[in-house]
Amino acid sequence: MGAPRIIAGTSKGRTLTVPQGLDTRPTNARARQAAFDILLHAPWAGTAFLRAARVLDVFSGSGAYGLEALSRGAASASFIEQSPPALAALRANIAACKASSLASVFAVDATNPPVGRAHDLVFLDPPYGQGLVPRALAALAARGWLVPGAIILAELGPGDDFAPAQPLAERRHGKARLVFWRE
Repeated sequence: MGAPRIIAGTSKGRTLTVPQGLDTRPTNARARQAAFDILLHAPWAGTAFLRAARVLDVFSGSGAYGLEALSRGAASASFIEQSPPALAALRANIAACKASSLASVFAVDATNPPVGRAHDLVFLDPPYGQGLVPRALAALAARGWLVPGAIILAELGPGDDFAPAQPLAERRHGKARLVFWRE
């Protein structure tokens, strides 16, 4: 698999740096494209929603989800990542996309974050099979990172059995399962 690129918007075509090693799994471009197609065309989201969104990219790795949202006009993006190699790649990608004025990086554990500001759109792309989505969401909600009714997208793997009570949409792309819901 080649290096991930921003798919659309002001940074379209920008190649993203990915951290070395096996700790980070960059999201497949098809899966990311599908996620944004759903967001842009769903009656519960749409272009206007994305352009006004305060985005939270959790387990952000290279920052592909948050940077894609910024490239497509999101108001701001916060990135939560704790791996030092991933943080270095993330910061390089934010600079390369000229998004520093719209981006905030939090080098913290997503399951134990500090108090934060509320976000409308949340991307969770944790390591597969570790049950991190419900733990991270509970911690983020308790610490003020989510607006009521925030749209959540989780990218889940084959070993993840998490399912929200009322999903808005779900798609499979290779090993990844994309699930949207309101929190």
